[in-house]
Amino acid sequence: MTTNSKEKSTTISPESKITKKDFWSVFFRSMTLDSSWNYERMQNLAYAFAMAPIIRRLYQTPEDRKEALERHLEFMSVTPHISTLLFGISGAMEEENTKNREFNPASINAVKSSLMGPMAGIGDSFFWGTLKVIASGVAISLAKQGNVFGPIAFLLIINVPHFILRYICLDKGFKLGAKFFSDVGDSGVIEKVTNAASILGLMVIGGMTASNVVFELTAKVGSGKIAAPLQEYVDQIMLGFFPALFFLIIYWLLGKKVKTTTLLIGVIVISILFAALGVA
Repeated sequence: MTTNSKEKSTTISPESKITKKDFWSVFFRSMTLDSSWNYERMQNLAYAFAMAPIIRRLYQTPEDRKEALERHLEFMSVTPHISTLLFGISGAMEEENTKNREFNPASINAVKSSLMGPMAGIGDSFFWGTLKVIASGVAISLAKQGNVFGPIAFLLIINVPHFILRYICLDKGFKLGAKFFSDVGDSGVIEKVTNAASILGLMVIGGMTASNVVFELTAKVGSGKIAAPLQEYVDQIMLGFFPALFFLIIYWLLGKKVKTTTLLIGVIVISILFAALGVA
């Protein structure tokens, strides 16, 4: 095997200068995306940090490297789990910038800015609005049974798809470059995925409310042998009425900017009071 063929075997594709080592450097550095979060430009510092291996590989002079790093210090806000798609696209565009004299470097940031919103919509809906809720529901159910696997299940449900998607997004970003999201955007897939994830998330939240928010009236209606718990009559009218009612009250209070700490303390106090009075 010649030296040239050996060099090509270590790159992500035959026509690219970016090596597999650079690929994995970006992959692991992308996990720091929220580590240097700031109020002015949010994830920009960590984004530039993750792009540094690509920039060092593609640009030879300090001036070119400085200019490229400054490009990636602009405002950045995206779901960390799928951020690697942006890193891959940015890397592919940076490489195109080194090959094509007519390429406009300003388009790199333009593409990043245009993709942040759609990607955050998909990523937040899937990971924060759906997957995290599902993982929490499974973990809480297991923990209530005293099963030590509860927190482990939570981490596995979130992180197994997370790391798979992080790798796939980076790989596809490098291979497809800026063309990827323009094609996806034209097809309307982004809106469909976001809506589907939102609907699934709402269904899971409803299921969690019914199964994990427990409130039953202990008071009875009638006397003697024919006395029946009031809760049975409420369930006949609407099963899970009180859990749904409490959820809506808490949701309304959160909308009124009531602190979560205040709500937690309030729920604890009310629960103790109701139990002492024998109401529930």
